Amino acid sequence: MGLIHIDLFTTLDGVAQAPGGPDEDPEGGFTFGGWQAPLIDEVVGEQIDAGMAGMDALLLGRRTYDIFAGYWPHARGDIAELFNRLPKYVASRRTPTLEWAGSTLLGPDVIASVRELRERHENIHVIGSLDFVQTLFAERLFDRLTLWVHPILLGSGKKVFAGGVVPTNLRLIEPVIASPKGAVLQRYALAEGTPGVGDMSAVDQQG
Repeated sequence: MGLIHIDLFTTLDGVAQAPGGPDEDPEGGFTFGGWQAPLIDEVVGEQIDAGMAGMDALLLGRRTYDIFAGYWPHARGDIAELFNRLPKYVASRRTPTLEWAGSTLLGPDVIASVRELRERHENIHVIGSLDFVQTLFAERLFDRLTLWVHPILLGSGKKVFAGGVVPTNLRLIEPVIASPKGAVLQRYALAEGTPGVGDMSAVDQQG
Protein backbone atom coordinates (compact mmCIF):
# COMPACT_ATOMS: atom_id res chain seq x y z
CA MET A 1 0.00 0.00 0.00
CA GLY A 2 1.29 3.43 -0.94
CA LEU A 3 1.97 6.35 1.39
CA ILE A 4 0.17 9.66 1.52
CA HIS A 5 2.54 12.51 2.35
CA ILE A 6 1.26 15.91 3.51
CA ASP A 7 3.89 18.61 2.86
CA LEU A 8 3.32 22.08 4.32
CA PHE A 9 5.18 25.32 4.91
CA THR A 10 4.04 27.04 8.10
CA THR A 11 4.86 29.92 10.39
CA LEU A 12 5.60 29.37 14.06
CA ASP A 13 1.98 30.20 14.88
CA GLY A 14 0.69 27.67 12.37
CA VAL A 15 -0.25 29.90 9.42
CA ALA A 16 0.22 28.10 6.10
CA GLN A 17 -1.71 30.43 3.81
CA ALA A 18 -0.02 31.72 0.65
CA PRO A 19 3.66 31.12 1.45
CA GLY A 20 4.74 31.53 -2.16
CA GLY A 21 3.50 34.92 -3.33
CA PRO A 22 1.20 37.90 -2.74
CA ASP A 23 -1.45 36.72 -5.22
CA GLU A 24 -1.42 33.07 -4.21
CA ASP A 25 -4.37 33.20 -1.80
CA PRO A 26 -5.60 36.59 -0.55
CA GLU A 27 -8.82 35.10 0.83
CA GLY A 28 -9.97 36.69 4.07
CA GLY A 29 -7.97 39.83 3.40
CA PHE A 30 -4.67 38.02 3.94
CA THR A 31 -1.88 40.52 3.23
CA PHE A 32 1.23 38.44 3.95
CA GLY A 33 1.26 36.35 0.79
CA GLY A 34 4.84 35.39 -0.01
CA TRP A 35 5.98 35.32 3.61
CA GLN A 36 8.27 32.35 2.91
CA ALA A 37 10.35 34.05 0.22
CA PRO A 38 12.71 36.01 2.53
CA LEU A 39 13.38 32.83 4.54
CA ILE A 40 14.42 30.52 1.70
CA ASP A 41 18.05 29.41 1.70
CA GLU A 42 20.14 26.59 0.26
CA VAL A 43 19.29 24.14 3.04
CA VAL A 44 15.55 24.64 2.53
CA GLY A 45 15.93 24.24 -1.22
CA GLU A 46 18.02 21.08 -0.88
CA GLN A 47 15.58 19.49 1.55
CA ILE A 48 12.56 20.36 -0.58
CA ASP A 49 14.23 18.61 -3.52
CA ALA A 50 15.16 15.62 -1.36
CA GLY A 51 11.59 15.32 -0.10
CA MET A 52 10.37 14.75 -3.63
CA ALA A 53 12.41 11.60 -4.14
CA GLY A 54 10.12 8.74 -5.07
CA MET A 55 7.07 10.96 -5.54
CA ASP A 56 4.81 9.33 -8.12
CA ALA A 57 1.54 11.31 -7.82
CA LEU A 58 0.20 14.68 -6.70
CA LEU A 59 -3.04 14.97 -4.73
CA LEU A 60 -4.35 18.53 -4.53
CA GLY A 61 -7.29 20.59 -3.40
CA ARG A 62 -8.95 22.72 -6.06
CA ARG A 63 -7.42 26.07 -5.07
CA THR A 64 -3.87 24.72 -4.95
CA TYR A 65 -4.45 22.86 -8.21
CA ASP A 66 -5.49 26.10 -9.93
CA ILE A 67 -2.37 27.86 -8.63
CA PHE A 68 -0.10 25.04 -9.76
CA ALA A 69 -1.84 24.65 -13.13
CA GLY A 70 -1.32 28.34 -13.82
CA TYR A 71 2.39 28.18 -13.08
CA TRP A 72 4.13 24.83 -13.49
CA PRO A 73 3.21 24.03 -17.13
CA HIS A 74 5.12 27.18 -18.13
CA ALA A 75 8.04 26.79 -15.72
CA ARG A 76 11.42 25.14 -16.21
CA GLY A 77 13.64 23.10 -13.97
CA ASP A 78 13.58 19.75 -12.21
CA ILE A 79 10.47 20.42 -10.12
CA ALA A 80 8.53 21.65 -13.13
CA GLU A 81 9.56 18.59 -15.12
CA LEU A 82 8.48 16.31 -12.27
CA PHE A 83 5.12 17.98 -11.63
CA ASN A 84 4.25 18.13 -15.31
CA ARG A 85 5.07 14.44 -15.76
CA LEU A 86 3.25 13.10 -12.69
CA PRO A 87 -0.43 12.15 -12.56
CA LYS A 88 -2.37 14.78 -10.65
CA TYR A 89 -5.56 14.07 -8.69
CA VAL A 90 -7.90 16.87 -7.65
CA ALA A 91 -10.42 16.97 -4.83
CA SER A 92 -13.29 19.37 -5.53
CA ARG A 93 -16.94 19.68 -4.59
CA ARG A 94 -17.65 20.89 -8.12
CA THR A 95 -16.85 19.53 -11.57
CA PRO A 96 -14.15 21.88 -12.87
CA THR A 97 -12.42 21.61 -16.20
CA LEU A 98 -8.89 20.36 -15.56
CA GLU A 99 -6.60 21.53 -18.33
CA TRP A 100 -3.22 20.60 -16.88
CA ALA A 101 -2.05 17.45 -18.65
CA GLY A 102 -2.37 14.32 -16.56
CA SER A 103 -5.07 15.69 -14.24
CA THR A 104 -8.01 13.64 -12.93
CA LEU A 105 -10.94 14.73 -10.80
CA LEU A 106 -11.62 12.45 -7.83
CA GLY A 107 -15.06 10.91 -7.52
CA PRO A 108 -17.79 12.31 -5.25
CA ASP A 109 -16.70 10.00 -2.43
CA VAL A 110 -13.33 11.66 -1.94
CA ILE A 111 -12.26 9.47 0.97
CA ALA A 112 -12.90 6.26 -0.95
CA SER A 113 -11.12 7.72 -3.97
CA VAL A 114 -8.05 8.61 -1.91
CA ARG A 115 -7.94 5.12 -0.43
CA GLU A 116 -7.99 3.70 -3.94
CA LEU A 117 -5.03 5.90 -4.90
CA ARG A 118 -2.95 4.21 -2.21
CA GLU A 119 -3.39 0.97 -4.12
CA ARG A 120 -2.09 2.52 -7.35
CA HIS A 121 0.84 4.67 -6.23
CA GLU A 122 3.78 4.37 -3.85
CA ASN A 123 4.26 7.98 -2.72
CA ILE A 124 1.37 10.41 -3.13
CA HIS A 125 2.14 13.97 -2.06
CA VAL A 126 -0.38 16.56 -0.90
CA ILE A 127 1.14 20.05 -1.12
CA GLY A 128 -0.66 23.08 0.32
CA SER A 129 -4.37 22.35 -0.14
CA LEU A 130 -5.23 23.44 3.41
CA ASP A 131 -8.99 22.88 3.21
CA PHE A 132 -8.52 19.40 1.76
CA VAL A 133 -5.83 18.61 4.33
CA GLN A 134 -8.40 19.12 7.10
CA THR A 135 -10.45 16.30 5.57
CA LEU A 136 -7.40 14.03 5.56
CA PHE A 137 -6.59 14.92 9.17
CA ALA A 138 -10.18 14.22 10.24
CA GLU A 139 -10.04 10.75 8.67
CA ARG A 140 -6.43 10.11 9.74
CA LEU A 141 -5.92 9.41 6.06
CA PHE A 142 -2.24 10.20 5.75
CA ASP A 143 1.02 8.42 6.49
CA ARG A 144 3.64 11.17 6.59
CA LEU A 145 3.47 14.80 7.69
CA THR A 146 6.33 17.09 6.70
CA LEU A 147 6.38 20.60 8.17
CA TRP A 148 8.80 23.41 7.40
CA VAL A 149 8.29 25.70 10.40
CA HIS A 150 9.48 29.28 9.80
CA PRO A 151 10.54 31.71 12.54
CA ILE A 152 7.82 34.32 12.12
CA LEU A 153 4.42 35.02 13.67
CA LEU A 154 1.58 36.36 11.53
CA GLY A 155 -1.38 36.22 13.88
CA SER A 156 -3.95 35.60 11.15
CA GLY A 157 -4.43 33.40 8.11
CA LYS A 158 -5.40 29.82 7.35
CA LYS A 159 -3.87 27.38 9.80
CA VAL A 160 -2.29 23.97 9.34
CA PHE A 161 -4.31 22.49 12.19
CA ALA A 162 -7.79 23.91 11.82
CA GLY A 163 -11.23 22.33 11.93
CA GLY A 164 -10.26 18.87 10.74
CA VAL A 165 -7.83 17.75 13.42
CA VAL A 166 -8.74 14.82 15.66
CA PRO A 167 -6.61 13.36 18.49
CA THR A 168 -3.73 11.63 16.72
CA ASN A 169 -0.34 10.22 17.62
CA LEU A 170 2.65 11.05 15.44
CA ARG A 171 6.22 9.76 15.49
CA LEU A 172 9.26 11.83 14.54
CA ILE A 173 11.03 9.74 11.90
CA GLU A 174 14.28 11.62 11.36
CA PRO A 175 16.38 14.23 13.14
CA VAL A 176 15.09 17.78 12.91
CA ILE A 177 16.96 19.93 10.37
CA ALA A 178 17.41 23.69 10.88
CA SER A 179 18.32 26.06 8.07
CA PRO A 180 20.63 29.08 8.42
CA LYS A 181 17.64 31.43 8.29
CA GLY A 182 15.85 29.55 11.05
CA ALA A 183 13.35 27.34 9.22
CA VAL A 184 13.04 23.93 10.87
CA LEU A 185 12.16 20.73 9.02
CA GLN A 186 10.12 18.17 10.96
CA ARG A 187 9.06 14.86 9.42
CA TYR A 188 6.50 12.69 11.18
CA ALA A 189 4.80 9.36 10.55
CA LEU A 190 1.26 8.57 11.61
CA ALA A 191 1.35 6.36 14.71
CA GLU A 192 -1.26 4.06 16.18
CA GLY A 193 -3.71 5.09 18.87
CA THR A 194 -4.60 8.44 20.36
CA PRO A 195 -2.65 10.64 22.77
CA GLY A 196 -2.41 9.34 26.31
CA VAL A 197 -2.74 11.38 29.50
CA GLY A 198 -1.05 11.31 32.87
CA ASP A 199 -0.55 13.18 36.10
CA MET A 200 2.50 15.46 36.29
CA SER A 201 2.20 15.69 40.08
CA ALA A 202 3.34 12.06 40.28
CA VAL A 203 6.42 12.97 38.24
CA ASP A 204 7.14 15.90 40.57
CA GLN A 205 6.96 13.63 43.61
CA GLN A 206 9.41 11.19 42.07
CA GLY A 207 11.83 14.06 41.40
